[in-house]
This record gives sequence, C-alpha cells and structure tokens, in this order.
Amino acid sequence: MPGFPSPADDYLAGPLDLNAHLIKHPAATFLMRATEDAMLKAGIHPGDILVVDRSLEPSHGRIVIASVEGSLTVKRLQIEQNRLMLLAENESYSSIRVDKDNGVEIWGVVTTVIHPV
Repeated sequence: MPGFPSPADDYLAGPLDLNAHLIKHPAATFLMRATEDAMLKAGIHPGDILVVDRSLEPSHGRIVIASVEGSLTVKRLQIEQNRLMLLAENESYSSIRVDKDNGVEIWGVVTTVIHPV
C-alpha cells in the first residue's frame, strides 16, 4: 500500500551538522554542562550544555566561563571603569570581583546554550 509524502520532505536540505552551525573556531571551542542555577534568569539551567569559545575576547555583557578558586563557574561579565565583575542572574548568588590578586581567570565566552525541553 503506497504511503503519502511527508510535509517535511519540502524542507529537507541534506544532513544537519550541528558542529558547522554552533562552532566557529573548533580548535578553541569546548562543551561543558552547567551544574549550578546561578544563571537561571539568563535561561541557563543545571544540565544545559554550553558551547564555549576561548578565542573570543570577553567583553561587557557576555556570559563567560571563569575559574574561581579552582572551580569553574558561568556568569555575566560586567566591565565598568576598568573594573571587572562576574554577575550571577539569580539572587541567591553573590557577584565576584575579578582582579589579579584573587586568581579569577576567564576561560572563554559562552556562544550557545543547548537546553533540553
């Protein structure tokens, strides 16, 4: 018995390669899973996969991955009057000042969040 064509057939354009769409600098990009709820208001939940590009310059307003006291964290970078702060988007978390004395190191810029539904 013959079937009917799928309406989705009109939209097929070949295989979909997520690497080509999500990763601009493969040698400088890594994936990590969010484990905290510090960025809930930015739409990042525990368990989400973050695409992080180390080749991008961290700039004001970007979401970044930073090493703080040996642990990785995801926060929004705020730059004002040559002062750097890492801001959470959840009231339960404190801001973190970035300076050369406290050992905070920015590892990369989050470019994409993969959030299961």
